[in-house]
Amino acid sequence: MDELWDLVVVGGGPAGSAAALRARQLHPGARVLLLDKADFPRDKACGDGVAAHGREELALLGLPDLLADYRPTRRLEVVSPGGARVLATVARPNHVVPRAVLDARLVDAARARGVEVRRHQVRALTARGDHVVLDGEIAARAVIAADGANSAMRRLIGVPGSPERHTAIAVRGYADVPAEDDVQLIAMQKDGWPAYAWSFPIGDGTANVGFGMLLPRLRATGLPGRQVLHGRLAALLPHLPARDLRAHHLPLSPGRPRPGAGRVLLAGDAAGLINPLTGEGIYYALLSGRLAGEAAVQEPADPLRAYRRGLRGALGRHLRTTDVLARASQSPGFIDAAIATAARRPGVFDMLVEVGLGAGTVPLPLAWAVARRWMLRAG
Repeated sequence: MDELWDLVVVGGGPAGSAAALRARQLHPGARVLLLDKADFPRDKACGDGVAAHGREELALLGLPDLLADYRPTRRLEVVSPGGARVLATVARPNHVVPRAVLDARLVDAARARGVEVRRHQVRALTARGDHVVLDGEIAARAVIAADGANSAMRRLIGVPGSPERHTAIAVRGYADVPAEDDVQLIAMQKDGWPAYAWSFPIGDGTANVGFGMLLPRLRATGLPGRQVLHGRLAALLPHLPARDLRAHHLPLSPGRPRPGAGRVLLAGDAAGLINPLTGEGIYYALLSGRLAGEAAVQEPADPLRAYRRGLRGALGRHLRTTDVLARASQSPGFIDAAIATAARRPGVFDMLVEVGLGAGTVPLPLAWAVARRWMLRAG
């Protein structure tokens, strides 16, 4: 058996790297091991968007310039299921950085901070009082599971994943666009709602493009999933023929599992932390990874309790907001009303961006105004 590690992190994406980075940032002498089944750089199907809240997390981790060589994207266009449209400049710009780049940079930063990085796929876990043993050979006082939406670690600790009704599937590719294109586009589709396509320009003459919908709605079509996803992407964005198409699952947050068991903490997609309104996950991953890393090294006697407390403080009100809005948004008319309101009121647009890409909430008066517009339209 290996030496006893202070922390073992499983998964080298944003959540796992953030956890490892934070642990070493707070305790430079901590023995931290980062495991991933892949070598980096490696591709990961994702929208690649890093919003302002995500960049703030990078700064907290001591990496304020990690994305400095990528062009900020300042404009966002949203088209509702019924055709309501808003195009505006966001209060704080977003970045689009391919995960092959972002994740490799984060792993390199963790390695530079003294984290040991190994290629290893975990297959077994045993809890032994004050530590956990992985595969009979790697022992740790705490383990952070950040191994994605289909987390094997989550299954090993007996935590059920997101139910199918709260699981989306999306296809992502890349397309050529004018280098000056700086508009992020989200185009929603009423057929099979909730469903939408996106185009997120990177700034180098390419854009991340994709289409996603709930898994039950996809299956209800009775057609092969690839045919539906690829076909709808091509129909919604006919001017952007995509290449390198890859599919991935999104465990939307109304179906969040509990964030761990014993000395194993779940972070990022493994914890079901995906915004149900937009599919945004990188900010949640960086935040939850950081909080998990803090709990592991600062509260070694009961890291899960500290982690739960941190998540409630950082995301509690926001997640309650997104849960309520996710239920309301099952009606495409509600989204039509929200986008129509945002088109007339820039402050509302900024607030919706904060809810969809960060940790924002919606004041009750605004929620009532949108609901009233929705009911008037329905009537």
